[in-house]
Amino acid sequence: MDTKLTLKLNQRIIEKAKEYASNRKMSLSRIVEAYLQSLTSENDASEFEISPFVKSISTGIETPADFDYKKEYSDYLIEKYQ
Repeated sequence: MDTKLTLKLNQRIIEKAKEYASNRKMSLSRIVEAYLQSLTSENDASEFEISPFVKSISTGIETPADFDYKKEYSDYLIEKYQ
């Protein structure tokens, strides 16, 4: 049985989330439901892959504001192909 849920979120986040859902031809409700299911499920079997960034949000791990992902990725590639 489906039930309505009202959330208060930042308008900019809502707009980005709607665009994300639209690009994947899914409803925002379905994406939120899948995410909440992945958080509360005992098994990790999910029809959606949760990105590392989203997982970091749910676990409380923070990325520093001055994190230079281009440099980090470049360093990773240099190390990988040496």
